[in-house]
Amino acid sequence: MKNLLERILIIVSLILSFSIPAAAADDLARKVLAEINLARTEPGSYAGFLRESRSRYEGKLYRMPDSDTFLETQEGVAALDEAIKFLAHQKPLTPLDWSAGLAAAAAELAREQGKTSSTGHIGAQSGGMQARLERHGTVLQGRIGENIAYGPEDPRRMVMQLIIDDGVPDRGHRKNLYNAHFDSAGIACGPHPDFGNMCVIDFAKGFMSK
Repeated sequence: MKNLLERILIIVSLILSFSIPAAAADDLARKVLAEINLARTEPGSYAGFLRESRSRYEGKLYRMPDSDTFLETQEGVAALDEAIKFLAHQKPLTPLDWSAGLAAAAAELAREQGKTSSTGHIGAQSGGMQARLERHGTVLQGRIGENIAYGPEDPRRMVMQLIIDDGVPDRGHRKNLYNAHFDSAGIACGPHPDFGNMCVIDFAKGFMSK
């Protein structure tokens, strides 16, 4: 799984050379949560956004919006169609509340990877998700999850990427987005040396911030 993720990220890095200004990172994080909540509360409507992107696939190549640049995917349009089918049957869920504690935990990893160009859910300095969350609050009900998106700076493209979850057999990112048990999330975005932009999204149920 790690090698597959690294291959996907290397491909993305070849076509993305931008990085978001630090001043815009907090605004992007809030917009990402708003987009996640739209996808959770209106999954049927959100499927329409995915359908609109179908014409940009050529085999396993995906043409970036308003660009002649192509991204090589692992599964091609099959993953997109599977995601559309999923959304068509997904019941609406309640929106997630913003959590300052979860955002602070996510920021630890985002800052570290922004300096070291590392990837993944465990930071050499910040540690794993559980340790980061416990520094910023208390997990009352034991339900936590984490998504990390590298590359897109557009909230919709980012959430669509996580829903399609190309190349991830268990669709773990999608499962987190549509986990009915989660009631809050915190997000931290920032520049990444290799992929331009990244956002860490931490989810929980019954999280009490310090």
